[in-house]
Amino acid sequence: MRAPKRPIHTLSTWVRRQPPKVKAFLAVVTGMAALVVLRFIVHDHDNLFVAAEAVHSIGIMVLIYKLTKEKTCAGLSLKSQELTAMFLAVRLYCSFVMEYDIHTLLDLATLVTTLWVIYMIRFNLKSSYMEDKDNFAIYYVVVPCALLALFIHPSTSHHLLNRISWAFCVYLEAVSVLPQLRVMQNTKIVEPFTAHYVFALGVARFLSCAHWVLQVLDTRGHLLVALGYGLWPSMVLISEIVQTFILADFCYYYVKSVFGGQLVLRLPSGVV
Repeated sequence: MRAPKRPIHTLSTWVRRQPPKVKAFLAVVTGMAALVVLRFIVHDHDNLFVAAEAVHSIGIMVLIYKLTKEKTCAGLSLKSQELTAMFLAVRLYCSFVMEYDIHTLLDLATLVTTLWVIYMIRFNLKSSYMEDKDNFAIYYVVVPCALLALFIHPSTSHHLLNRISWAFCVYLEAVSVLPQLRVMQNTKIVEPFTAHYVFALGVARFLSCAHWVLQVLDTRGHLLVALGYGLWPSMVLISEIVQTFILADFCYYYVKSVFGGQLVLRLPSGVV
């Protein structure tokens, strides 16, 4: 007698068989449904931003555990960590000169831990670093982000250099995870701690995106006006959405793997 299939397995099989356009539609519908749920259960939407920071911190702690206890950096992208350190350093500078607040301290703590991760990969755990798999050319994202920031940046009263710098870190943050996704694409097999870390990034960025979208809805678009005029307000929102969708495919396979009881995540061809 055949055992009944699990609902999650049946659903994932059905989704996998759908054409790309249907999958994209389902992803949009799922995201919108999640936003509706969050809007009703989270009354103060600023808490979503705090939650995003908290989930990101959990991801970093998982990464620290991997490096200190497992004594390996296999599967991690040094280039992603360097891009993260880059946008955090620029954002920290902008935060100091433009809007010093609690997020400045959070960014400082995140930057320090990211620099420590870079040091561990470059020196202490260099023998386990998969350099041949970490082959994403970072100038493919740094140069376009810098050029975009030159033309589309905040229209506030701050110094032009500070406004361009702020735009640069927003754009760079949106694509900083691409080298990590390339590593996972090249290896096809993602060990648990790396998968937990990347999934935490995906959840954190979804919560951050939800924070911005719900704030715009609550203020009936006035928040976009407060951010300035021209294309900049829209680019901020687009950057948040891009961050979320970049990791959406991986997060789907992560959840499927967890419900399937698999410790090691195996990615099919074409994912990420």
